[in-house]
Amino acid sequence: MRGSLVRCFTTAVVAAALTLPAAAATQLTGAGSSFDYPFFSKAFYIYNQKNPNVTINYQSIGSGGGIQQFTAKNVDFGATDVPMNDEELARAGQPVLQIPVTLGGAAVAYNLPGVSATIKLTRQNVVDIYLGKILKWNDPQIARNNKGVSLPDMSIVVVHRSDGSGTSYIFTDFLSRVSPEWKSKVGVGKSVSWPAPSAIGAKGNEGVAGQIRSTPGSIGYVEMAYVIENKMSAALLQNRAGKWVDCTQDTVAAAAATKPEVNAKNFSIVDASGANSYPISGYSWIVAYKKPADATRGKMLYDVLAWLVGPQGQMNAKSVDYVPLPVNVQNAASATLRQMQR
Repeated sequence: MRGSLVRCFTTAVVAAALTLPAAAATQLTGAGSSFDYPFFSKAFYIYNQKNPNVTINYQSIGSGGGIQQFTAKNVDFGATDVPMNDEELARAGQPVLQIPVTLGGAAVAYNLPGVSATIKLTRQNVVDIYLGKILKWNDPQIARNNKGVSLPDMSIVVVHRSDGSGTSYIFTDFLSRVSPEWKSKVGVGKSVSWPAPSAIGAKGNEGVAGQIRSTPGSIGYVEMAYVIENKMSAALLQNRAGKWVDCTQDTVAAAAATKPEVNAKNFSIVDASGANSYPISGYSWIVAYKKPADATRGKMLYDVLAWLVGPQGQMNAKSVDYVPLPVNVQNAASATLRQMQR
């Protein structure tokens, strides 16, 4: 049902945009993170209903693509699950504001026909699967934590993002926190060289979800909203405290609560301490120019983003399986955004 709602919201936003002249000053454009897409689809649709003269056309092309389009000034704003680094900011050529916009988790989804029990995976299990050290679903390392579950003698197909992805950054940040071997051999990034011999790539969270659903034996990291909307199976992960946790709004919020202050230089909440923390959690960010070239569009963009990061925008997060920004983070985001008005 939620998947249908997201499609309806997306269709409504696009339809509203198409009713305007091609050069309509009231149409703002954005591009980037697929992690954010279901949340943006609903929030921007609601904003348009409240403000019929303003539409927001957002393209889900991945964080890397969003930063490229933003830097090229082809869009009014970008969205990324990892803030722009110093090199990317320098390429932008003018001051950029980076504003947290939502919270989510990357679930470890899988496709195991005939297995109804929820599979449990330790943090090291996930590392070893992605390193290509665990190749079969009935490997003793997985079986040890799944007593009584009839695990198939089936090869594991490792699915990852093929595009520049902030979700990949969050996932590889998690793997690097858990494993010095992963950190030294592969590292953290929006794009990395995936070492597992069975590894296959797909574009966007949409593509990874689709690849897992169509590939028996597969496993991959997918933003929580896509997993819930598509009724996919997702593993219980053993967190840093040793507790088995699902990827839910509550466990993502628990991870965020361990780090009350976040900013564009200090933002990671993966592998957080705390009994209920989901270990692959992260913020997503809007990037916008501090002084947009077109002052009128800049004012419209400010109004949209101020609504989005404030209580009225954030109240839409839970209904599409995201976590509203903590109040202190909302306040910090609003303060950063006000620099556009100076």
